[in-house]
Amino acid sequence: MTTSPTEARPVEAAPATRFAGMLPTDPLLLRLSLLTLLNAFGRGLFFPVSVLYFTRIIGLSATSVGIGLTVAGLFGIAAGVPAGRASDRWGRRPVLTVLWIGCGAALAAYTLIGSYASFLATAIGYAALCQASMGVRNALYADVLPAGTRVEGRAHLRMVTNVGMGVGGAFGALALQVDSRAGYTALILVDAVAFVGSALMVLRLPGGGARRPVDDSPAESRWRAVRDLPYLGVTFLNAVLALQYSLLEVGLPLWIVQHTDAPRWSAALIMILNCALVALLQVRATRGVEDLSGAVRAMRRSGLLLALSCAVFACTAGLSPLWALAVLVVGAVVQVLAEVLSAAGGWTVGYGLADARAQGVYQGVFNSGQAAATMAAPALVTATAIDHGTAGWAVLGVLFVAAGLGVGPAVRRARRDAWRGESVSP
Repeated sequence: MTTSPTEARPVEAAPATRFAGMLPTDPLLLRLSLLTLLNAFGRGLFFPVSVLYFTRIIGLSATSVGIGLTVAGLFGIAAGVPAGRASDRWGRRPVLTVLWIGCGAALAAYTLIGSYASFLATAIGYAALCQASMGVRNALYADVLPAGTRVEGRAHLRMVTNVGMGVGGAFGALALQVDSRAGYTALILVDAVAFVGSALMVLRLPGGGARRPVDDSPAESRWRAVRDLPYLGVTFLNAVLALQYSLLEVGLPLWIVQHTDAPRWSAALIMILNCALVALLQVRATRGVEDLSGAVRAMRRSGLLLALSCAVFACTAGLSPLWALAVLVVGAVVQVLAEVLSAAGGWTVGYGLADARAQGVYQGVFNSGQAAATMAAPALVTATAIDHGTAGWAVLGVLFVAAGLGVGPAVRRARRDAWRGESVSP
């Protein structure tokens, strides 16, 4: 970890974006935005059609697809740290380029599968490559974005990702309507081309490509992130807050259908509302979150807001359809406020507490924590809110509050370790 005990205030820097974060002012951020948009558009194409392609076109059962994707997800979690180490050794740009080209090749291979064994092998390869690329991509951002505007830049890129995924999803919906092998295959291949195109754009970025100086340190220092207990603690708390994403994507639709009289399309409305509000608010949410103190405050508030959103969602049971819909919208707005705060705070602590000489491994660890939360969340949400109603929502609320309040002590412990010389400054 790199944070000194007396945290320096960030150097004043010109804003990285304008018009509420919609447009980048920095040419480098513009280039990152374009490759992010292309990559997100491709993923948005494939996301809504993947399961139906495997079941309706390939002929696999829904259960076998679910098990296969879960197994693939486990390989994805395991791939993050080795990929980060590779980027520390050989540079972010070449490693990320190879990973994204590999993602494109794995996607293209989906059009050739004809058995469960080939599906499983391809799904594992795709998940491992994609999950590994996320930590390397985040480390690349740390290299090429100025420290003073890094969090704002990340917020803008998240907004671009939402836009790209949304537009890609709209085109994916057209393929669902056509419901033919040719239509699904075309979308998968377009996504594969988008990955390759993004990879080639990465090669043209400045920085992030040089061999990292961490290779001159002892082997145990190169892998420090996996035994850096204070950093792992912060990673765990951030992962708990990240449970909210599956709460919105999996838990809330099930809750709406099984426990409320709200219209079934309420889930789709809330997802659209979430995407729109994140795009509008994410950059603004980074103000005051450029240092660790601001990040701690943001994540603490996020935990409290998430608990409030759980309470609001629980109140929808037994309401009339219109009132249930109205209360769901209120809860969704509260959840969005929590989401943008936790995202901004997570970026700051993820970068600020990492050893800059081994940023790849640290970001691999941090991203793997979020990936593990994504895998565990559906079962957790089902076992709490869906199975036990109000009491289950209360359990989730307490969990979010505890995580938000725990970030402060965890960060202070990390900084005390830095004071004692247990971590290395860049």
